[in-house]
Amino acid sequence: MSDWEERAARAIERHDDGAARLPEDGDERQRQLTRMGNAAWAAGLSLLMSGRDEEARAWLLRAAERYRESWPNAPAGSWGRPIGAMKSRLIPGDREGALEDASWALEAGAAESESPIGRYAAALAYFVRGEDGKAAELTKTLEGPDEFPATVAETLVALAAGDARRYGEAIRALLADFESRHEYLEDIAVADTVLALQVLGGSRGLAIPLASPLLPE
Repeated sequence: MSDWEERAARAIERHDDGAARLPEDGDERQRQLTRMGNAAWAAGLSLLMSGRDEEARAWLLRAAERYRESWPNAPAGSWGRPIGAMKSRLIPGDREGALEDASWALEAGAAESESPIGRYAAALAYFVRGEDGKAAELTKTLEGPDEFPATVAETLVALAAGDARRYGEAIRALLADFESRHEYLEDIAVADTVLALQVLGGSRGLAIPLASPLLPE
């Protein structure tokens, strides 16, 4: 069993253990569902890195479902959940599911959020829906705030502009940023944001070939 397969097995075990102990209390339940979503996400990406694409797809979609299930009792401004759901659907190519989660983010008020993360969720949603003009308006607001990653903002701006040269430079810089990190969610060293944005870039003729230990072969 490869290291990635071992990571997948441990993540699946965490997810299933959480499902067996799902609390009734609303706050505890949303926390547990989020942990389960993270575990399913970790399993999906680990399986993707192992070349087990169909199993990876199933677990990534399960992650999106857990994030969505956690939302009703989540604290206000928990925009990481629709972001995680959309990315988990974009990576394996679940366009229909991504559209549903895009509607969820926008109906929840992401576009009007004072938080850069909320506006990022809205921009991602508009890109999923093909409403690049609306996405462009939001991406401009993400440039500059210290709390929002500059490499992500630049990639989104380039994506909205349809600028192939700028997109290529930005997505490479974003990948380099991932490669320079020492900590990753669930200890899964995979550039998931790069994978998701490459899907959006591909549908606009902008995606470029990339190779990295943080990407599937």
